[in-house]
Amino acid sequence: MLGINISDVINVLKSVRPQLIVIGIVLILAVLISIFVNKRTVKDVAAKKMVRSQTWIAALIAVFAAVATMLFGPLNTIVTSVTTPKYELSKESITKASKLAVDIQREGIVMLQNNDSQLPLQTKKVNVFGWASTNPIYGGTGSGSMNDSYATTSLLQGLKDAGISYNTELSDFYTKYNSTRPVVGMNGQDWTLPEPPVDTYPDSMLSKAKNYSDTAVITIARSGGEGADLPSDMGTVETSKPGTKIEGSGFDLRGTHYVNNSNDYADFKAGDSYLSLSQTEKNLIGYVTKNFRKVVLVYNGANNLNLNFVSQYPQIKSVLWCPPAGQTGFDALGEILAGKQNPSGRTTDTFVKDFTKTPWWNNFGSFNYDNMQKYEVKGMFGTSVPSYVNYVEGIYVGYRFYETAAMDGAITYDDVVQYPFGYGMSYTTFSQTMTQPQVNNGKVTFNVTVTNTGTTAGKDTVEVYYNPPYTNGGIEKASANLIRFEKTKELAPGASQRFEISFDLEEMASYDYKNVKAYVLESGSYGISINRDSHNMIDSKAVTVDSPVTYGKGNHRRSDRADVTNQFDNAEGHVTYLSRKDSFANYSQATAKPASSTMPKDQMKEFVGADYKAPEGKSSAKMPVTGAKNGTRLYQLYGKSYDDPLWDKLLDNLTVNEMNELISMAGYNNAEVSSIGKPRQSDIDGPAALNNNFTKVGSIGFPASATVANTFNKGLAQRYGDLIGQMGREMHVTGWYAPAMNTHRTPFAGRNFEYFSEDPVLGGSMAAQQLKAAKAKGVYGFMKHFALNDQEDNRMNMLCTWSNEQAIREVYLRQFEMAAKDGGATAVMSSFNYIGARWSASNPNLLNNVLRGEWGFRGFVETDYFAGGPMIGDEAIRGGNDAMLATTKTTNYITRTNEAETVQLMRKASHNILYTAVNSWLYKDGQPSMDASWWKKAFYIALAVVAVLVILLEVLAFRRYFRRRRELKGASDMQKGSAEKQPDN
Repeated sequence: MLGINISDVINVLKSVRPQLIVIGIVLILAVLISIFVNKRTVKDVAAKKMVRSQTWIAALIAVFAAVATMLFGPLNTIVTSVTTPKYELSKESITKASKLAVDIQREGIVMLQNNDSQLPLQTKKVNVFGWASTNPIYGGTGSGSMNDSYATTSLLQGLKDAGISYNTELSDFYTKYNSTRPVVGMNGQDWTLPEPPVDTYPDSMLSKAKNYSDTAVITIARSGGEGADLPSDMGTVETSKPGTKIEGSGFDLRGTHYVNNSNDYADFKAGDSYLSLSQTEKNLIGYVTKNFRKVVLVYNGANNLNLNFVSQYPQIKSVLWCPPAGQTGFDALGEILAGKQNPSGRTTDTFVKDFTKTPWWNNFGSFNYDNMQKYEVKGMFGTSVPSYVNYVEGIYVGYRFYETAAMDGAITYDDVVQYPFGYGMSYTTFSQTMTQPQVNNGKVTFNVTVTNTGTTAGKDTVEVYYNPPYTNGGIEKASANLIRFEKTKELAPGASQRFEISFDLEEMASYDYKNVKAYVLESGSYGISINRDSHNMIDSKAVTVDSPVTYGKGNHRRSDRADVTNQFDNAEGHVTYLSRKDSFANYSQATAKPASSTMPKDQMKEFVGADYKAPEGKSSAKMPVTGAKNGTRLYQLYGKSYDDPLWDKLLDNLTVNEMNELISMAGYNNAEVSSIGKPRQSDIDGPAALNNNFTKVGSIGFPASATVANTFNKGLAQRYGDLIGQMGREMHVTGWYAPAMNTHRTPFAGRNFEYFSEDPVLGGSMAAQQLKAAKAKGVYGFMKHFALNDQEDNRMNMLCTWSNEQAIREVYLRQFEMAAKDGGATAVMSSFNYIGARWSASNPNLLNNVLRGEWGFRGFVETDYFAGGPMIGDEAIRGGNDAMLATTKTTNYITRTNEAETVQLMRKASHNILYTAVNSWLYKDGQPSMDASWWKKAFYIALAVVAVLVILLEVLAFRRYFRRRRELKGASDMQKGSAEKQPDN
């Protein structure tokens, strides 16, 4: 779960600064008046007392009024969120969640190697080496983090639950070395990999270990999270000697750190990446393989580790990839090792042997412009300047490059790729056969039959790829493209299952952004294959397209709702993109490091930073009706179409202020709108669980999205979404800030754990299943982060992402397109980064033309967490972004609200937000409760008490004043009388 960010606290203080100033001035004045009004300045005691009392009564009223304006103004969203009732989950849901987490992990673990059929284990006793065995990776940090109120099944407990005993002397040794995992936070990262040097292992412990078991399990882990990418060069990380304590935790941690494990050597040298072995890990593997002949390597992490070292150690006969397992998933690891479960996971990314020889190596990470200083933004943690990243590989992301380059002879496949995309082993064997594809009315259909030919029950994956005809120098095309996949049920030996595979011909069209500026299905022979993985084909049949089809003006694809044409010409930039022409002849030129960090003048003209000012509206615009009070209520729109005429009557009721609050303060809530009977609704994180950051109520943590994708099981994704919907209803939540579905462009991206894959069809299919199932339960999911938010470095530093339109559409938007069209998404979270020189959240081509126009999306778009600076509400709403994920006032509020054009934009944004809100479970049974939050009731009680108190104080003050006046008058009369009776001398 997310913690408290100091910058948020400062923003809160800034938002209530006027009220705090008023309170301060009032109290200072009250004190000064009390001091000034004394015996020397005011002789009349009654008047002096009266002035003082009235001063403090006035101060009390003023302070109370200031507090009221804070609570009902800038603090309203936060206070309401914090005081939301704690709706707990049912025992049934908790049990279902726990079971689902294990089921996902059972199919999400990938067996990468199993020489001599070493697995399943023939022994029930193992030596588990590696510090990570006592502190494994359960998830990640940020919005994808977990709720710590639930018990967690550790890796070692998972072994024990499966009936495997482990050497506790080793685990105790690791726990004594270091009991907690270093923090990889959003603002600072401790990348330390604790691992005892092998020279600290007592000889007696090794001797006992050999006697305990002849089998060793080595555990290596890597963590990641929101806010930072994994270091590609550990030489850039601040390194300390062993025993150094890194100060700070969570949001308080600053900088990047690594603490070495030994004084005799450094764990990493300059140029080594975090996804390579540390020297201590290398020594450990050498130590274990020297002393044990049967070794299992378990890699625990979502980011692909460089596993090229495995071939150097013949003793490592088996390798398992166990991605983050959630809070109960490690039971699955034990079951697979013990043979109680048959592994069926497949790789969602390609494992390569050398990162430096990939197309992206020179073009990911941090690149700052050197001529954009005027756009600097000073924040709590330093100064940020506009930055950039070039997606030079074009459409050739992941396996698309390796398969195509190998086919064209540009690379020797086995020298480059260790484990292909879609690869995974089993304890049994399967055969697959396919029928000849038939084409009818633009749809391709054929059958695939899977048979278990082995001796153990298990599940298999059907992977369907297409290879389109390619003309040298023509439209870029990869030779392997996943188009469909299916997962069998558990098949007993000899059992079979048949699948009908179907897809539209138009899904094989390529986007020609240079010439016709539309999707084109070129004529020729299309290879349709069923594969073991992206590289190993089982069978292939041909489908012939006799005549080319251009899905241009007046002939858009059947799945589109409008004609498609170029929308991202300005995102292409001055970049050379990788081309298949002449067997990737331009590889060296295209994949080289950027030659310049100077933004060209044409791009600078389009760039908008924190200096954005809302333009003056058109005088001809007509002011919409507001505050009509016609009695129409939001619940009456439940289930009605977006264009139903009743919407206009409803929207007429909204006041400008209500619309501004609904739009500008949408952080973790969908605001209350009293004029239409709309109560506040909760929207909460995240990709690994449902977590309310304010009430701290949440669900059990599920395995990472990367693990879900490894299953290749759409049924599990559907169960995930269904359970999110059920738990959402129990927690009184209507919006879910997930699924996250950006692309694994590189293995170093910090949030790869909460994204699905390098392949958009795999990611889009999983996301669509989750969204559709949650929606069926009345919970709307936010597909995020829209779009091209594929790295953490500089994501909030005006990161200009440069890519050509074909890659944008075919790789980086495809999963979102599937989620919108197939999953029925009604909510989107836009991204921090820029597409080209335009902020994603203010890009009308992306949000209006593509999302709403081409895809037919109906619903609302909300920013990522609103951090002020270059994020400006006025700009966002003019680009098609409807709501700001803000809880405090920064630059999120809409200005120029006295102008008709601005109010028109606000009305449209409110329509989008309300359409999504009303189609949640909350409105299914009619008008929901509008009971005020308990803090508001408490405030009204306090208001009444203060009012009574003020009245009593005033009565008391005046009674005392008049009494003193009488006493003073009486005393004065007595003095006069006494003077009159005084005899003359």
